[in-house]
Amino acid sequence: METVDQITQTLKTYIIETLLPGENPDALTEATPLVTGGILDSLATLKLVSFLEQRYKIELQAHEVDVDNLNTIARIASLVRSKLA
Repeated sequence: METVDQITQTLKTYIIETLLPGENPDALTEATPLVTGGILDSLATLKLVSFLEQRYKIELQAHEVDVDNLNTIARIASLVRSKLA
């Protein structure tokens, strides 16, 4: 089972490659606001959720796909880790 650090790195790579191509990877931290910062719009959120469900073989419920759980890489990694437990 992947650690939170491994999940965090996978998420960071996905976000940089898919949503922020050409951006400095160092500018994206575990605490960067993704939803409130405008990085994740509704379409990007759907793509991210689909990626997470396929990559980790988990199912996210509608009530889990909100700003509280998806606003930072750290929160997303915690959510994924809780689903893997």
